[in-house]
Amino acid sequence: MPRPALRRPARSLRSVVGSTLLVAASALLLSGCSPAGADPTPPASDPAASGSPAASDPAVTPEPSESVEPPTPFAIACDALVTPDQLYAFNPNFGAAPDYAPKAATVKTVATDAAGTACGYLNQTSGDLIEVAVATPSASALTGYANEAAASSTAVPTYGTPPAVTGFFEHSGSNGQVQVFTGAYWVVLDSPEFFEPGDAQRLVEGVLANLPAS
Repeated sequence: MPRPALRRPARSLRSVVGSTLLVAASALLLSGCSPAGADPTPPASDPAASGSPAASDPAVTPEPSESVEPPTPFAIACDALVTPDQLYAFNPNFGAAPDYAPKAATVKTVATDAAGTACGYLNQTSGDLIEVAVATPSASALTGYANEAAASSTAVPTYGTPPAVTGFFEHSGSNGQVQVFTGAYWVVLDSPEFFEPGDAQRLVEGVLANLPAS
């Protein structure tokens, strides 16, 4: 005769289900300690990302610039630099050049960089121009200009006695150029009229005589 099937009490099944629900609830409660939307712990700050240098660069000290002594501006009327009588004695065809502007490079330097005066005298027949410029550069600049003239030109002792007066002559292209250094003055004469040093001799003497004592 077969044995009847044994039945577990319903209470025991309810106990198992209750235990399972209790464990699940506990897990859910524990998971609530950390908010679901919380960001993870931020990484250590990166100096490169923050834009802050790891170490500050040492300060750069600028090199001191060499001070340049400015020239003393020199002004003189053109009919006082070379008087009408002196100009006529040189050549009666010469007179003041209207609307004159410096042409020779050295004359431009005298008038601009050295803050001097440049004058033009025009041959009314041939159209040849005589440029005469005078400046009083700083002592260091005057020495530099004199050294350049000595290197590129021929010394002319007839313009004056060194060291009181030091003269040079150079013929380049169609023009002859005279440079004279005396006291604080730098004197330049440039013209196609000057083929050799003696051609400018009379004008050089007149210009030097007309300069105020330095």
